[in-house]
Amino acid sequence: MSKTRYLLIFVFNCVLCLNVSEAQKDSLGWGTRYPAIDEREVIETKWRYTYAIHLESNTIIHQAENYYDYYLHFRYDYTYDEYLNGRLTRGTWSLAGSELFYSFKHIKKFEVALINKSKLVLEFTQANSKGTYQYHFIRVESKEAPFKKAANELPDVIVETENSRKKGKNWLGFKSKKKKKRKKKRKKKSKEEPIYISIELIGGGYYGGLDPVLKDYIHIKSDGRLIKEFKSLNSGQVVTKKDIPREELEQFAEYIIAQQFFEYERMYDCQTANCQERKKDKPTPIPLRLAVAYGDKKKVVTISIWGLDESRIKYVDYPPALDNIIDAIQRMAHRIDG
Repeated sequence: MSKTRYLLIFVFNCVLCLNVSEAQKDSLGWGTRYPAIDEREVIETKWRYTYAIHLESNTIIHQAENYYDYYLHFRYDYTYDEYLNGRLTRGTWSLAGSELFYSFKHIKKFEVALINKSKLVLEFTQANSKGTYQYHFIRVESKEAPFKKAANELPDVIVETENSRKKGKNWLGFKSKKKKKRKKKRKKKSKEEPIYISIELIGGGYYGGLDPVLKDYIHIKSDGRLIKEFKSLNSGQVVTKKDIPREELEQFAEYIIAQQFFEYERMYDCQTANCQERKKDKPTPIPLRLAVAYGDKKKVVTISIWGLDESRIKYVDYPPALDNIIDAIQRMAHRIDG
């Protein structure tokens, strides 16, 4: 084989490697070397710093000892509490793929190298030094962290409720189908695996007022279990649970599909300067996320500003049917109050 042919094969392989590298970056999300992080893994978590390491040399360059206390609390409203050696400060955080934006010692952006139920590893580089560094944290419970609850904040409350729908109609107002099937058919159908359904609604609205909302989360599981978690600044967290009949859940899933939910864009954001400016004003808009899974289909839709503010303006252009779906989920969850 000639030298020219060897050279051509070498160049081809190099180009192929570059293409694979770029494809791998795209698969990880946002062009980073770590996979995208689900915001729910970060929201309302508390962490204690343990040590810092220089990645290339695998050398510990700093270790938390008795005289160094550093804690982080990532809040639901996209603010964070930072406790460093007795000093408590607050800022704002955001997440884009695996990139975590929050400010600490002149560092504005970190890569989330690892996050699970017990560990958090934040990776960063500095302009004035060579190499890559990592901060290592361990997860702590509220009682172990120095972030105190407000004096008027109530303890968590869990409420279990029964189905309160009206006779003959379900929570959507649809007429319930009459069950006139024979016992044999019921037994046969019960053996079939039901289609997996999961619906999650998180956020939305604005952070402000006399009692700002810190957490508003609704999850309807495939078995019909509905869990609503609500927490405000001056109140303890209230967790409400109830069961939704499978028939109603399937009807609602079919309704969502009929609204072409799985064909929507993943992100509906500002298209005007007025909208961009509104993001900076108070009360602060809280992005809304709606995640729906049906069988092997899954879609997460995010609306950067959902709902009307005090000026009664709709800032983001998104399909009106999304409002109908969101309203139905909220009515379903709030029906427990009856």
